[in-house]
Amino acid sequence: MKKSKLLYETTFDFDLLGLVAPLKDYKLAWLINTTLGIRLKKTEDYHLEFLNQPDLIISQFMLKKEHGFIQLLKNKSYPVGGGSRYLIPELQSMDYFLLCQDFTDEVDLNTYIDALSNARGIHSIVKIDTIKLKSKENLLTY
Repeated sequence: MKKSKLLYETTFDFDLLGLVAPLKDYKLAWLINTTLGIRLKKTEDYHLEFLNQPDLIISQFMLKKEHGFIQLLKNKSYPVGGGSRYLIPELQSMDYFLLCQDFTDEVDLNTYIDALSNARGIHSIVKIDTIKLKSKENLLTY
């Protein structure tokens, strides 16, 4: 019997901002909402299971748009089975990630960066190239 192999390539068609902000997740979501004039809402925590490692439980806030979404993800997982784990381990210095997927050009990332860099409580904001990340599959929460 002939076997067929399914080849599947994941696309990462979103922009990613890394935020250094030593704030609670709900306070940062409120700060982003007031600064950018959007309405991020708390959603169910993202649960990522691994075979030989403890699970990741990540706090997330989301704004669903007609043609995309904006999502705030905490980098550090809730403690499960001991030590701390990170959504993107190679970027442990980042506290949060803001994922922006917009197929309409309604979201201007440079405007977001300018506004958030002036917000009190956010120490640093960086645009991240997802292609260079080793753990980029962890960002596929949708």
